[in-house]
Amino acid sequence: MHQDSTFALTLFRKNADLGDGKIVKVDFWDTAGQERFNSMHPSYYHQAHVCVLVFDVTRKQTYTQLKEWYRELREYCETIPCILVANKIDVDYQVTKKNFKFGTQNNLPFFFVSAADGTNVVKVFDEAIRQGQAYRTSGQTDFLTECLELFSDEPLGEGGAIGGEGGEEEKGEEGGDRK
Repeated sequence: MHQDSTFALTLFRKNADLGDGKIVKVDFWDTAGQERFNSMHPSYYHQAHVCVLVFDVTRKQTYTQLKEWYRELREYCETIPCILVANKIDVDYQVTKKNFKFGTQNNLPFFFVSAADGTNVVKVFDEAIRQGQAYRTSGQTDFLTECLELFSDEPLGEGGAIGGEGGEEEKGEEGGDRK
């Protein structure tokens, strides 16, 4: 099965059950890792509560770009949780025996995933939702949100939703290609 790379930005919305009877609306922003979209990235970080940083195990370039993607994330969101994902393990499952140091060096949870056959996909999203919700309820904010609140009469995201509308929402980030 062939799936195209993400072009600029793809959005997904899901109602997620936190397991305690609480349902939250989660927005997943699947961003393109291509260089030509770099100028758009800062806007993706606004009110993000978690980042899922993805690299393609079949394309070394995406692994080498992790350092820059992570630097950029931390420039705008110093403290949000980040999860590292090695995608396309279905191409060669032997890749799961490799030691990818980036996650260890940056103290990031790490998952081997195949979007094509579903391996660990649910685990990653469940973990992202769990970490994002924990961050969201911790009261921490990112620098961009703090700056924008200077121009607003109310805290942004009042009521827990992106854009200030009711309900609970959380936005996740994913860098690299979605396959």
